[in-house]
Amino acid sequence: MIPFLEILLALPFAAAAALAWLRPRSRAASAWLAASAPVLGLLVLLWLSPAVLQGWIPRADHAWIPQVGFNLTLRLDGLAWMFAGLVLAIGALVVMYAHYYLAREDSAPRFFGCLLLFMGSMLGVVLAGNLLLLVVFWELTSISSFLLIGFWYKRQDAREGARMALAITGAGGLALLGGVLLIGRIVGSYELDVVLAAGDVIRASELYPWMLALVLAGVFTKSAQFPLHFWLPHAMAAPTPVSAYLHSATMVKAGVFLLARLHPALAGTDLFFYTVSGIGAITLLLGAWSAIFQHDLKGLLAYSTISHLGLITLLFGLSTPMAVVAGVFHIINHATFKASLFMAAGIIDHETGTRDLRRLGNLRRYMPMTSALAIIASLAMAGIPLLNGFLSKEMFFAEALEIRGHQYMRHAIGVAALLYAVFGVAYSLRFVHEAFFGQGPRAVKREPHEPPRWMKIPVQVLVLLCVAVGMFPAFTVAPVLHTAAGAILGPALPRYSLAVWHGVNTPLLMSLAGIAGGIALYFGLRRLLDMHAIVRRSLGRTLFRWNMDALYSVAGRFTRKVANRSLQRSMVWLVLAAVAAGAAPFLSGAHAPLEWRASQPMPLLGWLMWLVLVACTVWTIRLYRQRLLALVVLGGAGLMVSLTFVFLSAPDLALTQLLVEMVSLALLLLGLHYLPPRSPPERTPRRRRRDVAVAAVAGLGTGLLAYAMMTRAPGDAASLEMLARSLPEAYGRNVVNVILVDFRGFDTFGEITVFGVAALIVHALLRRARMAPEKVMSSPPMKLPVPADLAQLMFPLTLTVSVFLFLRGHNAPGGGFIAGLVLAVPLLIQYVIQGAASVESRFGFDYIRCIGIGLMVAGLSGAASLVFGVPFLTSGHLDLSLPLVGTLPLASATAFDTGVYLVVFGGAMLILSMLGTIKPSRTRLAQDGVIGGMRSTRTGEPL
Repeated sequence: MIPFLEILLALPFAAAAALAWLRPRSRAASAWLAASAPVLGLLVLLWLSPAVLQGWIPRADHAWIPQVGFNLTLRLDGLAWMFAGLVLAIGALVVMYAHYYLAREDSAPRFFGCLLLFMGSMLGVVLAGNLLLLVVFWELTSISSFLLIGFWYKRQDAREGARMALAITGAGGLALLGGVLLIGRIVGSYELDVVLAAGDVIRASELYPWMLALVLAGVFTKSAQFPLHFWLPHAMAAPTPVSAYLHSATMVKAGVFLLARLHPALAGTDLFFYTVSGIGAITLLLGAWSAIFQHDLKGLLAYSTISHLGLITLLFGLSTPMAVVAGVFHIINHATFKASLFMAAGIIDHETGTRDLRRLGNLRRYMPMTSALAIIASLAMAGIPLLNGFLSKEMFFAEALEIRGHQYMRHAIGVAALLYAVFGVAYSLRFVHEAFFGQGPRAVKREPHEPPRWMKIPVQVLVLLCVAVGMFPAFTVAPVLHTAAGAILGPALPRYSLAVWHGVNTPLLMSLAGIAGGIALYFGLRRLLDMHAIVRRSLGRTLFRWNMDALYSVAGRFTRKVANRSLQRSMVWLVLAAVAAGAAPFLSGAHAPLEWRASQPMPLLGWLMWLVLVACTVWTIRLYRQRLLALVVLGGAGLMVSLTFVFLSAPDLALTQLLVEMVSLALLLLGLHYLPPRSPPERTPRRRRRDVAVAAVAGLGTGLLAYAMMTRAPGDAASLEMLARSLPEAYGRNVVNVILVDFRGFDTFGEITVFGVAALIVHALLRRARMAPEKVMSSPPMKLPVPADLAQLMFPLTLTVSVFLFLRGHNAPGGGFIAGLVLAVPLLIQYVIQGAASVESRFGFDYIRCIGIGLMVAGLSGAASLVFGVPFLTSGHLDLSLPLVGTLPLASATAFDTGVYLVVFGGAMLILSMLGTIKPSRTRLAQDGVIGGMRSTRTGEPL
């Protein structure tokens, strides 16, 4: 069976990964590649549509961590089908629009890559059939939206808006995780089908109020509900294609999607009704009123988005079947007219150089087609008859008047509905009147003109949908609405009619009153107030910035108090914290006393190695001020540790320790080039006594714990089980390697990710670092009596040894980690002997790309097992018969080990190459009279 849902979810991520290989100036190729993902996704969705429309729910189930109920479950019911269609269809239009919107200096691959990352994350949210999986994709939407909002990272408002969005929606995601964990505790499962069927159990639980509060915190932060709505207007610093996508059809809709998704399980209580409908009503009015006084086109649309999101939240809070239908209907309508309006605003900004209503006006003469499209979309937003916004607004009015059992709420929501209609017409009228009519434009940067034809097509398609749905709803949107609402309500789905005319009734009179009131309000405000002089301050932004400033201030004072720019003090705190954490269980009595057992006798050779190890350690402390001598003696201690592993029959650990010692030695030698030859003495004897006491307590405590663990009975350890399961289940005789790439493969994947990130951080910190050595390390850091050619001759031999150790690692000592270090050693020696410039002139390897390829190979090889219905990184085995060679046993874990190999090699070399190319300070160069004439040996950039 073809894994349609897996393909649908993987398409955006695969396209985003492919975009990473394109050059920043590859605009056309980036746009075509980015468009392929949503277009192919729509084809997959179209293939599945007949089954979904008939009520069947395609599913895909893959075990992930079944012990805690975390499975990769995907399901495509009617609601997910509708949202997936919105995500993909509007995503394709946004890609087309963005191709013409982005400036030449903008990196198209980076933009489209982030956009596709968000698209895939949003698809994961709507397709997730497991609540824990939904939370994972939920947080990915926060991270990817942070990257999109801050795309123009050189602008202060973009950085501030991205941080604000991430802080608020990220905090909401943590709250949602807590709510999901409580749901799992109440229901006993995180599978969506089980949760939705356990609504009565959830509502009857004593944990229901706490769970509801946490889930709604996630919903309200993501969908910009009061009082956490203020982040959305500041996210308008993003490029307009981002606003058209995130803030009309996707990110802000994630909250109301979750509200709709969990509606059968959470709704039906007074707490849900009053909380959700109350917050929705406040947001509805606050956003609409604030939109009237915005001068920025995107700011006006942002506050109107907040208002419409409040409307959708209010409808789901009412919880009646027809209110749910109206909420789903308005999700569709809002996505179409709001995306088209954002794009129209972007066209105006693109072709005039401003979005300020105070400088615009009379654009209908210069941009007639864009003006017509924007006016129609604005009328749809205002709820004018024969457009799609009118139909869902009528349904809202009808439901506001049909509230039963809550008399005061009925009156309050009825008034809120009428005010919403008035305010909606007022801000829509301001958008139209001040942008396209009147006098102007004034002091614009460019002569207004129509955009390229293909830039208008996405707007034309969306506006055409607004008109088609408004005039022929039964033929256009009725099947989609019926399918999506039916997925929420099930058998409770009511009978309703989507028609343009329902006769003269109260909702129609309310609409007419809203239109008349909105016109009167707008022109009345223009007569009474100078609207262009009104500047509204965001109280939420002020409080947020005050809180952030206070947090930074407290953190700064704490850092100055604790660290005080002293590495010794920081180390003391870290060691004391580790000692306290290790001793706490024993001091509190929560842990059983250590069981001391007879240890194995120590032979003479073991005592000799121990004595050498102790002597090296003592002499390192004795010679610490003479840094080079201390480093040499410390290497002797590392060598003794390696020999100890050999003595204990642990060749893998011995190889790893020996190679780490060699790499560390080269690293420290490079670091010593930037340090004085001798360390300064301690300031006071009191500090020396303190350090001795802390080191003694930490060392003795760690030694006692290690001794207690090593003297436990062998039957108490998990090692016997790993020894027994290594060959039959993971097809490897080297248990150490099997543990790394299979039993604890996910842990290893996290470790190499951390290693790669650490290398990239070192690269970022040292790329433009300037210290004060006498010269750049283009010459060897120290004179060694070793011929330079010897290091070059070692490389082919070392490469052969590295490949040999890699290939044998699953069944004998070796593996990706050891092989990566072996390959790095001869290059490190060349760095030390010959200098960075000489090495990199002959070996121009891209270490950053090597890290990226390694992580991608490791991730894809681990995920490949999911295709076969087994958990991540489950090993497979194949005996390959080759001519002359014979039978060659292959394990799928070799592919994962390849990723480890590349990451270890690339990360180690990136760190050491950056240490070898630190630039001298500009002050020193100016004193030497050579500033401006030196260039980096690694990048060729001027120093």
